[in-house]
Amino acid sequence: MAKILLVEDDISMGFLLVDYLESHGFDVKLYKDGKRGLEAFQKGRYDFCILDVMLPGMDGFTIAENIREINKQVPIIFLTARSMKEDKIKGFRLGVDDYITKPFDEEELLYRIQAILNRMHLQEQELEEVPVFFEIGKYRFDAENQNLMANDFSKRLTQKECEVLKILCISKNKLVKREDILIAIWGENDYFHGRSLDVFIAKLRKYLKEDPSVSIENVPKVGFVLNG
Repeated sequence: MAKILLVEDDISMGFLLVDYLESHGFDVKLYKDGKRGLEAFQKGRYDFCILDVMLPGMDGFTIAENIREINKQVPIIFLTARSMKEDKIKGFRLGVDDYITKPFDEEELLYRIQAILNRMHLQEQELEEVPVFFEIGKYRFDAENQNLMANDFSKRLTQKECEVLKILCISKNKLVKREDILIAIWGENDYFHGRSLDVFIAKLRKYLKEDPSVSIENVPKVGFVLNG
């Protein structure tokens, strides 16, 4: 369960967000004052921060700046009525992950939080010790040199082909969600990148077709499973 620090001085909105996010499995702590919100982060452990910009005691920009001095990785979303370009640029320069202006859709906020957490999870997996070579049926995949080999077959993969195959190999025989692959490689989950992913999957199937024990199974609207 991800623990979220929510700093929002509009108590009605704050309570609504707490109820909504907790109904989707998050543990949310609400503070209405900027200084108390920062003190809570300093004393506790949080996986995600949602900050209003205009706050009593300390504004959201200052909170974010202090949080970044403590933890450069924890995701931060600004949730604010201030929609000026200068404010957005200032936020992103401080290293926040997203900037959402009020009024907003709660479901959109939820999906943005989940997308950021999914991307972080995949990045953490990549930072873990991952083998350089993968065995796929009769094939041997050299991820470092982007080379797929089998007996008299050798194919140098493109960067994107290599990235897709590596993600599938890390979770071989397990379902990998489309959205996780798209976010890990392209940074976003949209229709056009989804079509590109389908093209790369088709190419990889072609390269692996000589071994009938190997397949990239499509789970419609969900993702793929590399069997082999």
